[in-house]
Amino acid sequence: NAALRDVAVSELSRRGFTVLVSDLYAMRFNASATVDDITGELKNSQLFQYGEETMHAWMEGRLSEDIMAEQQKVQQAELIIFQFPLYWFSVPAIMKGWMDRVLTQGFAFSLERMYDTGVFKDKKAMLSFTTGATETMFQPDGVNGDINVTLWPLQNGVLHFCGFQVLAPQIFWSPAHCPAPVRAAMLEGWRARLGGLPAEEPLSFAPCRLFDLSFRGGFLLRPEAREALGGRRWGLTTGHHLGKPLPPHNQTRSRVQEGAGVREQTSVREQTKVREQTWVQEETQAAGQHHQEGSRTPPDQDAGPPADE
Repeated sequence: NAALRDVAVSELSRRGFTVLVSDLYAMRFNASATVDDITGELKNSQLFQYGEETMHAWMEGRLSEDIMAEQQKVQQAELIIFQFPLYWFSVPAIMKGWMDRVLTQGFAFSLERMYDTGVFKDKKAMLSFTTGATETMFQPDGVNGDINVTLWPLQNGVLHFCGFQVLAPQIFWSPAHCPAPVRAAMLEGWRARLGGLPAEEPLSFAPCRLFDLSFRGGFLLRPEAREALGGRRWGLTTGHHLGKPLPPHNQTRSRVQEGAGVREQTSVREQTKVREQTWVQEETQAAGQHHQEGSRTPPDQDAGPPADE
């Protein structure tokens, strides 16, 4: 992950972007959302509600200095890249703490400004992460289940909820179990994709206009929208599947409109996969028969489980 961060910083800087890095571990960023995040008197000391109190503190400039510093970075950013190892099907605790504390109500969202009408609708964000598991383990018929389901809470429930245009994730499958040439190819693929990020189309999510966004209407899909979607083969999104099969690649590939049809936009990561496989084959052939394809130790026989699933 440090190597991936360094590639992003160098490549984006080379292309003229100003890059700010929040190294949460080096910063010893506090992951716990507590009353200490608020300076001055509470609005309601009898019933402490973190979301309400931090919203008022943000409005009045009374949040802790570390939160305000990170919020200033978010305000300046055109694109935010979250770089991390996948821990327990999510982000590490310190990054989750950043989301909990920095994306405060009012600053990042409100009941009136969320999803495609959200506060950060003019900004882009994306996940770039490594896994302990192999790619096949995160397929719909793999032991871990569909990676699209895994990504839905982060990409829809955090990023898109705050209004971000969410770019397709950059996933580095099981680098700890890959030979050096494959890891080098991963870095090369990441560098190549970074150059084209500004032109990429974001992932598609259900637009707010399809829902009755009122307490009386229950924030439910409008009847006419449900009827219109009834004849479709796939569900609307990974989260809004409506009892239908989940739309394939809904959280991993952007969908680009082409006339009356839709095509999927393949990321550079997938385009470089053939090159990675070629490098693996060359290395295994050079190493001898005991390294031929299919004879490697499978992940579940390594010394312990993948650490960053």
